[in-house]
Amino acid sequence: MIKKEEIVEKPKKLVTFLQDFGFTFADCNKMLRNKDVKVNGKAQKENIVLNAGDSVVFYYSEDMLEKKYEKVFENEDVVIVYKNAGIESIGQIEESLKAVAVHRLDRNTEGLLVYAKNEKSEKNLKNAFKNRKIHKFYLAEVVGEFDVDKTSDGFLVKDAASSFVQIFDKKVPNSVKISTKIKTIYAKKETSLLEVELLTGRTHQIRAHLAHLGHAVVGDGKYGKNTDNKKFGFSRQKLASYKMVFDDVGILSLNGKEFKK
Repeated sequence: MIKKEEIVEKPKKLVTFLQDFGFTFADCNKMLRNKDVKVNGKAQKENIVLNAGDSVVFYYSEDMLEKKYEKVFENEDVVIVYKNAGIESIGQIEESLKAVAVHRLDRNTEGLLVYAKNEKSEKNLKNAFKNRKIHKFYLAEVVGEFDVDKTSDGFLVKDAASSFVQIFDKKVPNSVKISTKIKTIYAKKETSLLEVELLTGRTHQIRAHLAHLGHAVVGDGKYGKNTDNKKFGFSRQKLASYKMVFDDVGILSLNGKEFKK
């Protein structure tokens, strides 16, 4: 492990401070869970606000520093990578992987992304996603104190022209039902960290649904408030697809497997 010590120059959230060094949102939270971050000599497990002059010591491995992709798993049929934010993933063929994405993540959402390396696995994996045989879990830092574990239902309406969705509590014309399972990891007055499981998978579902519940994802310029994003000093949504669990997907090597960042 590599040890690094830095002095904070101006107030900011701890995860934002760590991301400035090139770590992903998921890796920052992993470092906190593993007690690999100390502030003024005390191990921290939560995303506290740092003050100017604070001493931050953190431990990390060299392969944690930000890259375009980090391979998580690969065999002759599939490759699973951890995609960093800012990279498009809509059905593209990734030449460096010699594979095609079978699902998508928003450009500014980081996380696990599955690529098929042949036509048979592409068909199996797309069917598995369609039939909800692959369970996707996200980490989301949200504005405000969210301390209730719940499964929340709603109705989503998509405006394709503006790439914007709205969430309603009751069914309205052109709406589709959505379901989002939310578990609180920790809750603070300013922000909370949630584990979110998609029980349905619709465009911008997590971002729009959490904003509808009054707790927008920190850094979300589309569904959050600019005043909140400016306050926390972050312009990219703090959202990461950090875990996938596979049921029977037609590829023996993946059945029953869990992949986690």
